[in-house]
Amino acid sequence: MLNKVQLITYADRLGDGTLQSLTKVLRTRFKDIYEGVHILPFFTPYDGADAGFDPIDHTQVDSRLGTWSDVSELSKTHELMVDAIVNHMSWKSRQFQDVLARGEGSPYAPMFLTMSSIYPDGADETELAGIYRPRPGLPFTHYDWAGKTRLVWTTFTPQQVDIDTNSSEGWAYLMSILDTMGKSGVTNIRLDAVGYGAKTAGTSCFMTPQTFTLISRLREEAAKRGLEILIEVHSYYKKQIAIASKVDRVYDFALPPLLLHTLFTGDAAALEKWIAIRPTNAVTVLDTHDGIGVIDIGPDQLDKSLPGLISNDRVNALVERIHSNTNGESKAATGGAASNLDLYQVNSTFYSALACDDQAYLAARAVQFFVPGIPQVYYVGALAGKNDMDLLKRTNNGRDINRHYFDTTEIDRNLERPVVKALNALCRLRNSLDAFDGEFTFSTADDSKKVILRWEGQHSTAQLIFTPALAEVGEGTSPSLLELTWSDENGEYGTHDLLDDPPEIA
Repeated sequence: MLNKVQLITYADRLGDGTLQSLTKVLRTRFKDIYEGVHILPFFTPYDGADAGFDPIDHTQVDSRLGTWSDVSELSKTHELMVDAIVNHMSWKSRQFQDVLARGEGSPYAPMFLTMSSIYPDGADETELAGIYRPRPGLPFTHYDWAGKTRLVWTTFTPQQVDIDTNSSEGWAYLMSILDTMGKSGVTNIRLDAVGYGAKTAGTSCFMTPQTFTLISRLREEAAKRGLEILIEVHSYYKKQIAIASKVDRVYDFALPPLLLHTLFTGDAAALEKWIAIRPTNAVTVLDTHDGIGVIDIGPDQLDKSLPGLISNDRVNALVERIHSNTNGESKAATGGAASNLDLYQVNSTFYSALACDDQAYLAARAVQFFVPGIPQVYYVGALAGKNDMDLLKRTNNGRDINRHYFDTTEIDRNLERPVVKALNALCRLRNSLDAFDGEFTFSTADDSKKVILRWEGQHSTAQLIFTPALAEVGEGTSPSLLELTWSDENGEYGTHDLLDDPPEIA
């Protein structure tokens, strides 16, 4: 994966609603800022029950957005990542509709999981209660298969029916997805929801040994097609470290809530611990199309005796602080308050979670860019976007609070804001220095009040001193929390204030 700043976006929410428009925006307004792009699901349909994560046809681009030729065209200037949705597909898919009509007589019947697929002799309360699911209740939905009621496995929503990845039919389906992507200019795929993709009786059905076997098989097949894989799993931090050793790349989902905790409290101890032990084959994020995860820094949800990077009380305090900073907006979009019940995520833009504090926001981005890994910026975060309460009210989907539609006029207006200009300058610095391909060192100073991140390459160096104790988030605009210095073949440079003095790169 290219070691440059990348963007995560929907095809229809950044620009005028098509892949061609997105390409134009990236090549003009964000030229030299984002050199790779993860396009969130653009398959048929892109606007289903879960914003494209419930494809009816995963091998077809939704014609309202464009074609595979448009995807290939974008790949000429930007490294592309797309989603391979491993765990499930839409109940409206051709395959599942055939099963509904023909039942066990359908050739696709083995492709879909039911309760009896995993528990042919039934399951007791202990087994069912032990199934790990990101939402409340059991992962089964009643469906009528040609007159016979079946309990179909639906990990996420009733509209997303789970695939039996061990079946020949399910495996052939997944290979058809990889084949299509390998021919279309895509170089990276994210295995969406793969942690739930292998179910085994007597287990949690989440990140089990069978899951790792599935990931290994997919990784091998992806490599044959020139594809590198990224694993998307929210889980206990030690599990993330274990997962990282077995895959190409993982998300660093612990970093976003840890940075919020650090900025809210001025206490960098947990952040320092994480930097020292975190996997370096990571994709770093502060925000994504989902909410801000807190499960990644708290105690293990399957074994509460295993402590997290911060305590449960501090996790709760973090969540309440986000609700306070957003004047209750995040609370209106999280958990039972909206239709998607995300038990371990807070729905808010990262900028709003920081009370729209420009200095704190830039500090968080700078740390994200300096820790080892490939930085990705969500399109709403790229424009320092606030919570979209109007969209939330229209859809009652909690995640839509962080899924605003930016047309080109609104993009241009936001590009003039100092905080966005400073972020873009920070991106250019991260992209231009070979220091970030070199050696990383980490230290603290002044009794751990300062966190020092340093990179040294063949032709350049870069150092960031982060002082979270200065943060006054929620009390107006914080003072600058950073000291940024860098050198290249042209000299030595530095700034204390990214807002007033963003770095200039020739």
